[in-house]
Amino acid sequence: MAFLGAIRDYSRKKNAQDSAKVDFVELFFDLVFVFAITQISHLLLHDLTLKGLIESALLLAAVWWVWVYTTWVTNWMDPAKPPVRAMLFVLMLAGLVLSTSIPTAFGERGLVFAVAFVLMQLGRSLFMLWAVRQHNQSNFRNFLRITIWLGVSAIFWISGGLADPENRIFFWAVALAIELGGPAFGFRTPGLGSSTTADWDINGDHMAERAALFIIIALGESILVSGATFAEQQWNLISFSAFLTTFVASVAMWLIYFNVGQSAAHHKIAATDDPGRIARIAYTYIHVLLVAGIIVVAVSDELILAHPSGHTELTAIWTSIGGTALYLIANLLFKFYVAGRPPFSHVVGLALCGALAFFASHVSPLVLGALTSFILIIVTVWELKGRRKDQHHA
Repeated sequence: MAFLGAIRDYSRKKNAQDSAKVDFVELFFDLVFVFAITQISHLLLHDLTLKGLIESALLLAAVWWVWVYTTWVTNWMDPAKPPVRAMLFVLMLAGLVLSTSIPTAFGERGLVFAVAFVLMQLGRSLFMLWAVRQHNQSNFRNFLRITIWLGVSAIFWISGGLADPENRIFFWAVALAIELGGPAFGFRTPGLGSSTTADWDINGDHMAERAALFIIIALGESILVSGATFAEQQWNLISFSAFLTTFVASVAMWLIYFNVGQSAAHHKIAATDDPGRIARIAYTYIHVLLVAGIIVVAVSDELILAHPSGHTELTAIWTSIGGTALYLIANLLFKFYVAGRPPFSHVVGLALCGALAFFASHVSPLVLGALTSFILIIVTVWELKGRRKDQHHA
């Protein structure tokens, strides 16, 4: 009867030493998503139109959904156990196929992308049904609901892959809406009811660390793009200045997330009696906006590095200012959810982005990049000073 359910319990042992530790195989699994993020940023770079933006956003949401669902699973299951580790290796292989098909997902490889995505989503859920059937009835019912929701969305993913490229976006938008709506509605299913966040009994320390590591992946991709582009340029004062501004922006983005927001959220999710509720909003939904902001800024970095002087094109303006604003909005939402109030420094940063938009076309790409980097520095310093003042009064 082992095929109906695992005889051994492969779940993480709670409250044990290193129970929240991120395993090396999880980091190995994340390497696939370094490639995926690079593919999406290049896709957006080569099609800086509204159509390209919508397609890139949909693919990013799909990639993020694959990753975050796997993070929930490895929060419950012990990746050091051979069956769990094997499951991750299979997902890695499918993830590589998924990532390589991204550039032509809305072209000739749409079906490849859809099949790889469905195999990862449904395959992981079926594994969980087998793994928890005899050991955790609450989670077993939870994954029954999840599997049904993913089965319905799979119809639209595959239909989109088979459809003409110009119609694909509509099928995949419906599929993604189903997947994104699942957690929000507790995967409500006729005959099975719905899951509650109390059912999603996760380890908050592990979830917070995994999300933070993905942010590092995205920022690392941004640095790789800057370094690779700079290496191909003729080295002079202007090109080096452009490279310096992109590096400063990456450092400031790291500080904005890690200096205050990440640590505060880490403490909150670790201390709460309902970590599933925080993980659903703060880490499952809001974090994809953080990654999106980083990707758009990375595209602007590449545009600025390629053409630092001369007239500033509209594409450089909206990616530089828009990406910076999106990253600040995502951090604001993240910190507002954690602390209960929006950080004023981020509101000021957004206001400065809005002001910059009025005269951005009158400055060079290099100056534009320097100004958006300066806005990020202002937000960083302001927030740090505010935090120290709060600690002093406390």
